[in-house]
Amino acid sequence: MTDTTAVAGVPMKWVGPLRISGNVGEFETQVPLATYESPLWPSVGRGARLSTMVDQGIVTTLVDERMTRSVFVRAEGAQAAHMAALEVDARLDELRDVVRTCGRFVELIGFHHEIAANLLFLRFEFTTGDASGHNMATLAADALLSHILQAIPGITYGSISGNYCTDKKATAVNGILGRGKRVVTELLLPRDIVRKSLRTSAAAIADLNIGKNMIGTLLAGGIRSANAHYANMLLGFYLATGQDAANIVEGSQGVTVAEDRDGDLYFSCTLPNLIVGTVGNGKGLDFVEENLERLGCRAVREPGDNARRLAVVAAATVLCGELSLMAAQTNPGELMRAHVRLERSNATTRIGGK
Repeated sequence: MTDTTAVAGVPMKWVGPLRISGNVGEFETQVPLATYESPLWPSVGRGARLSTMVDQGIVTTLVDERMTRSVFVRAEGAQAAHMAALEVDARLDELRDVVRTCGRFVELIGFHHEIAANLLFLRFEFTTGDASGHNMATLAADALLSHILQAIPGITYGSISGNYCTDKKATAVNGILGRGKRVVTELLLPRDIVRKSLRTSAAAIADLNIGKNMIGTLLAGGIRSANAHYANMLLGFYLATGQDAANIVEGSQGVTVAEDRDGDLYFSCTLPNLIVGTVGNGKGLDFVEENLERLGCRAVREPGDNARRLAVVAAATVLCGELSLMAAQTNPGELMRAHVRLERSNATTRIGGK
């Protein structure tokens, strides 16, 4: 049988540098974005330039990290399911020892449960070192499920995946409890920079954020999310750094906040579900290795530190693109002019147009 494996050639460019500070580190770096949406490069680049105009740049705070996998079991009824959940909670230390047999870098740090009728859903939470942790968490959850079924009477197997994780789906539970890295980014721009570099004002961006991201998303029925286009930056960054691109589904959840502070602009993006890693599947490709090396994510550090660095770079990249787009949308016609200039002429040339 012929091996048909190939590498898809998505256009990629480096933009920046952008300046980052916070509890993971202080540094400047360019960032790679692989995308077919060519206006994304100059848009993120504009936000990146702004970050270098203030001393602290983009302040990134890594608040939490955990990879999750949910299983579900069946009981005779809700009361039996409830008793089983209490028993699981009482055995947490024992379950942590089970997880430690699954690998050096996986650790059980908690669990949540839900009961629906006679079904018990267990959402296990793990730290996974520098890996994003999909396979590691599933391996550990499989071992936990086997142990629980043997140790706790009155329950039977339901599934190794109960959709309460939640993997690659936009859900409230991920926005509330988090899955992957939870990072908050903040940028404070003086009014002169806002006016000269973005051709707008802090008040205009703050008003747009309320009308578009807050009220518009509410009317649309958004789930734990209020932002303009986090998914654009995340997809470009994920493809360039060897991540599972389908995780932009939950990664695109997040909240943008903009405030007018006496003419200065406070701008923040909170991302509760950044699922990134610097080791594991997808990282062995030559271009991914080169990109991770250039991002400073191949250094000898404590386990997990390279993935944390990658996460704050991803989050800062999101802020750059989010701010640039929001500023453009305060000015009538600016967004479309940019797309026509950067995309349409190239597209017509490629298909033989004039």
